[in-house]
Amino acid sequence: MLTNADIAELTAFRRELHRFPEVSGQEVATAARIAMALGSLRPDQVLTGLGGHGVAAVFNGATPGPTVLFRAELDALPIEELSDAPHRSTVPGKGHLCGHDGHMTILLGLGRLLARQRPKSGRVVLLFQPAEEDGSGAAAVVADPKYSAIMPDWAFSLHNMPGMPCGHSALKSGVVNCASQGLRIVLHGKTAHASLPETGTSPGLALSRLIASISALPQGGPLSPDYRLVTITHARLGEAAFGIAPGEAELWLTLRTIADAKMAVLRAEVIAVAKAEAAAQGLTISFSHHDDFAASVNHVDATARISAALSKLALPQDEGDLPMRASEDFGRFGHGGTKSAMLFLGAGAAHPALHNPDYDFPDDLIPLGVRIFQQVMTDLLA
Repeated sequence: MLTNADIAELTAFRRELHRFPEVSGQEVATAARIAMALGSLRPDQVLTGLGGHGVAAVFNGATPGPTVLFRAELDALPIEELSDAPHRSTVPGKGHLCGHDGHMTILLGLGRLLARQRPKSGRVVLLFQPAEEDGSGAAAVVADPKYSAIMPDWAFSLHNMPGMPCGHSALKSGVVNCASQGLRIVLHGKTAHASLPETGTSPGLALSRLIASISALPQGGPLSPDYRLVTITHARLGEAAFGIAPGEAELWLTLRTIADAKMAVLRAEVIAVAKAEAAAQGLTISFSHHDDFAASVNHVDATARISAALSKLALPQDEGDLPMRASEDFGRFGHGGTKSAMLFLGAGAAHPALHNPDYDFPDDLIPLGVRIFQQVMTDLLA
């Protein structure tokens, strides 16, 4: 169990992380802070540079047994923090506004307990993953040859969830987060002088028609197996100048489905609509794909392990509003035979929402998250 001194020190560490956020792919200093903190816990092995800036610490048990992985995220968001807190972000335009600083601290708290008493069997891996927010981190970690040395039998994570009572857990087996993918569409025409627009080929009409056509696609509704959603997130037409008739336009979309298998179908449909609009206006078109998140699916056995731990700790749980529309790349750790599950831990019914500029991780969740992970670990490796 964490002592009061542990909790005070972990809280201070979390707030220090909060002051120095780094976005996806840039987590150099954050990874170094984590590696230094792990070193003081005397793990049996520390891996760095996993899938980018990822860090993992391995704690071996006394006898052979399963490998159990607990995962947190290193990255912050490219959002300006609006806060009067003494530990607010010191980096303009960037902030830990999703709670990854808290998730990292929970794993370090678990590490303190492991430093004092190793598991009776198997081994525990504490993984600090890079680049969760853009969907690239988990895939890069799993693809890293170093990951094969810590390939887990079980993988667990948690995410704090504003809007739910503090300490209340939402948990279910099956899909808990939708798949999503960013699609960038570029329409290529020909610029012209604004006084002679007929000498060029403007993508303006095609862009407006494409926005209307995509908005008219069947989508939304209940989160059934056929759920799909296309969200227009950005549009640009030509240059910001009065003397130039535009020759290029772009449209950014987020495609969302509840199952991975449905994503290719939705993407093909959107691309076909875009190609038709471009051809009708004599334009060429190109596409690029970004922020690719697989659906996050909780394995029934791993879910049962978390549920049993919550029951032993007398912590409230239900299925909440799961599955949710938002995406989370933890699901990739459940591929390849690993049994994985994530729970969503209430951060307070009135707490500012994730990705809001005034969000801050509630420190009361640090010891609670450690207790939950410790119970899961103990049940598996006793």
